[in-house]
Amino acid sequence: MSKKAPSEDEKFLYVDKDLLNSPMAQADWAAKKLVWVPSEKHGFEAASIKEERGDEVLVELADNGKKTTVNKDDIQKMNPPKFSKVEDMAELTCLNEASVLHNLRERYFSGLIYTYSGLFCVVVNPYKMLPIYSEKIIDMYKGKKRHEVPPHIYAIADNAYRNMMQDREDQSILCTGESGAGKTENTKKVIQYLAHVASSHKTKKDQ
Repeated sequence: MSKKAPSEDEKFLYVDKDLLNSPMAQADWAAKKLVWVPSEKHGFEAASIKEERGDEVLVELADNGKKTTVNKDDIQKMNPPKFSKVEDMAELTCLNEASVLHNLRERYFSGLIYTYSGLFCVVVNPYKMLPIYSEKIIDMYKGKKRHEVPPHIYAIADNAYRNMMQDREDQSILCTGESGAGKTENTKKVIQYLAHVASSHKTKKDQ
């Protein structure tokens, strides 16, 4: 039976699980002893360990096959392929700077701009409009637990709204980041979501 193709909006929300469970990728990662090493151009890049020499390690860069020596303390562990594009980085086996940046980069290049990091939701500004803010998407997140749907600012807003209604206590959502990070746009999306959910809740009460 053929797999249903994702809709235009789903492509910007869901990860293709079939690509993550590749036995070949898992075997390649294990055989090459892949790790992260510092890179002036990329911050970090993948490399395989060839030889350990006391405090130094000879590695072969995965991108171009070039061999170089790095300090053992500068090497960071790489997660198995099954953790590629993980939705919540708190689930990473190896939680380090290189793995966090790699996961955010991989998700961003796949059109997945929202990623959880424990209680936080990390957003990478796509600098373009994505089809993930429609009424259909809002309805998809209404009343859902965070793990039941992909990462989204709507999930954060819904959680705050439900807690406010159930606990009868004020809630806060803090949007932080550098200039141009998307704070204003995401604040607008929070307000959009709350306005829609609150109005539908009022309509149900009036019926």
